[in-house]
Amino acid sequence: MATGTGQRRQPAPPAVTVHDAAGASLVLRLSGSLSGPGVTLLSAPGAAATLGAPWFLAILAAARAAAPGVPHDAVLDCAAAPGLALTALRAGLRDLVLDPRCPGFAAVASAAGELSARLRPARPVSLDLGRLDLTRAGGRARLAAWLAGAG
Repeated sequence: MATGTGQRRQPAPPAVTVHDAAGASLVLRLSGSLSGPGVTLLSAPGAAATLGAPWFLAILAAARAAAPGVPHDAVLDCAAAPGLALTALRAGLRDLVLDPRCPGFAAVASAAGELSARLRPARPVSLDLGRLDLTRAGGRARLAAWLAGAG
C-alpha cells in the first residue's frame, strides 16, 4: 500500500519494445484481450535519432487503429539527444527516455514539466519484439506470457 493514502498502487504496465506498426498492433491486440493495467509501447533504444518522432507517431496511429481503446503508454527513447527530445515533445509525444547525463537534460525536464509530460532517466525493463519470431507459436506465447505478467 502507498503510505498514508489507503490505496493500493497500480502495477506498472508491462513494457514491450516495438520496431514497426505490425508488432505494435499485435501487442495492443494481445494486451486488450487480458485484464490488467494495459501495456507500454517502447521504441528501440535511440529511435528518436534513427527513425524520429514522426515515425514513432505513425506506428502508434496504426496500432491504435488496429486495436482501438486498448490502454497503453507510448515511450520514445531519445538516448542522449536533448534536441530530439524537444522535437518529440513539440510533435506531441508525452513520455520520453533521455540520458540524465546529457548536458540538456535539465532544460528538457523543464519543458516536459510545462507540458505535463514524463521524462524518464532510463528505459523500463521490456520484452524486445526484435528478439522474438512472432511467426512461431513460441514467440507469440512468450509475448502473451510477458503481457500477462508471467514473463
